[in-house]
Amino acid sequence: MFTNVQEVFRNYSAAVYEKDVDQFLSGYAQDIHVFDCWQEWQYNGIEQWKTLVEDWFGGLAEGERLRAELHDEVTKENGELAYVHGSMSFAAFDETGKELRKMSNRFTFVLEKTEGSWRITHEHSSLPIGMEDGKAIFD
Repeated sequence: MFTNVQEVFRNYSAAVYEKDVDQFLSGYAQDIHVFDCWQEWQYNGIEQWKTLVEDWFGGLAEGERLRAELHDEVTKENGELAYVHGSMSFAAFDETGKELRKMSNRFTFVLEKTEGSWRITHEHSSLPIGMEDGKAIFD
C-alpha cells in the first residue's frame, strides 16, 4: 500500500533496480493507460503494460542493473487525485558499477488514491524531436 505519492516513485526506482516486474506493477492501477516512447502508440490495462515491462527487464544483460531517478519533479495533489511531472533518467551499470549507458525521458504521471493506496492511472513519456532531422533527442 502506498500512503503517499512519493512512495510510488521510490517503489518504481527500487523495482527497476531489482528488475522485479510484480513490484514495479504494484504501483499501477489495473486500468493503467500509458503513452510510452517505445514500440506501441499506447498500452491499455495492466496486462499489456506487464508484457512491455517483462520485455524491458528481460532485455537487460546478465548482471546489469538499471537505476531510474526522477528529477525536477513537480507534484500536485488534491485528495484522491495527483499528478507528477519531471524527467526520469535511466542509467545501466555492470556488476562493477561502471555506467554503460544513460538516457532521460520527460514524464507525466496521473495517480488516483483507491482503497487507501496511490496508484498510477496514466503515464506519458516523451522525447523532444529535432526540427532538422525529425529524430528523437536523447539527453
